[in-house]
Amino acid sequence: MVPTRPDDGSSEDLSYEQARDELVEVVRRLEAGGATLEESLALWERGEHLAAVCQQWLDGARARLTLPRT
Repeated sequence: MVPTRPDDGSSEDLSYEQARDELVEVVRRLEAGGATLEESLALWERGEHLAAVCQQWLDGARARLTLPRT
């Protein structure tokens, strides 16, 4: 059975859309500038996590689409 939800061991349970929308906001904030180095690093790390969540969702969807039909 192919998982349909990401399982990265985190306590977060974000949908693809939630992770994507938050990632867009993180990128917007980084591009706007004005954050301290520490804040920028925290945003970058959050963005990396959110990108990984999105990728897990996409990988799961791709796997489901390529399952052989019986």
